[in-house]
Amino acid sequence: MATLTVFTPAYNRAHTLPRTYESLQKQSCKDFVWLIVDDGSKDQTAKLVKEWQQQEKTFEIRYIYKENGGMHTAHNVAYENIDTELNVCIDSDDALADGAVRCIVDLWDKTDRRKYAGIIGLDADMNTGKVIGTGFPEDMKETTLAGFYDAGGSGDKKLVYRTDIMKELPPYPVFEGEKYVSLGWKYQLCDQKYKLVTTNTVLCNVEYQPDGSSRNMLRQYLRNPQGFAFIRKENLKYIKDWKRNVTDVIHYCSSSQISGNPHY
Repeated sequence: MATLTVFTPAYNRAHTLPRTYESLQKQSCKDFVWLIVDDGSKDQTAKLVKEWQQQEKTFEIRYIYKENGGMHTAHNVAYENIDTELNVCIDSDDALADGAVRCIVDLWDKTDRRKYAGIIGLDADMNTGKVIGTGFPEDMKETTLAGFYDAGGSGDKKLVYRTDIMKELPPYPVFEGEKYVSLGWKYQLCDQKYKLVTTNTVLCNVEYQPDGSSRNMLRQYLRNPQGFAFIRKENLKYIKDWKRNVTDVIHYCSSSQISGNPHY
């Protein structure tokens, strides 16, 4: 069995998914499975993946189709079906960096697997090669995700998790009529018990799409108020910073009002 599952939620990304596939083909270490969770695509995603499954000889490609429900529901399906020790999400518009699988496998082989939840590495801009945000200080050999940001770190980071831990945590909640819950919720839960091993190696090359969640957060906020109220309330359980608490309370109240919940 492979060590790593690279899982890719996809929704109408047939135009960008080929570069994700090409980045996997370029990996010098093929100790991984690629799992595509198709979140109800209406384009040629299914046809593309079928062709790749027929021609690919060096690593396994798995494909699951589901009705459209949003990124968090695709993550739920992925975690239900992953059977490797480690997993990492590479979005359908991103690319696994050259040598990333080798870095992950080698670092994990040298790590106390019982002590850590996984590995945290760097993202870089696909077009410029520049690291997103900051790297890890030399003396930061381990950290929680929240601990990194609390220490002044910034920018999206690539997270490689132990599958058994992700399966032990509850699935992302699903709210009727909504398609967004912050993926950070499960990472927040994981932070309460485990740390991650750091690496200043770029594991993923990213490109933020005009129609992606990162660039449409206000729209997401208005369309998914129950999901946003949920994460704000969860933040209040774990984040011990009064300024952040005030912000979360304000947003919790506004999201509850937008959702029509008078009993918040």
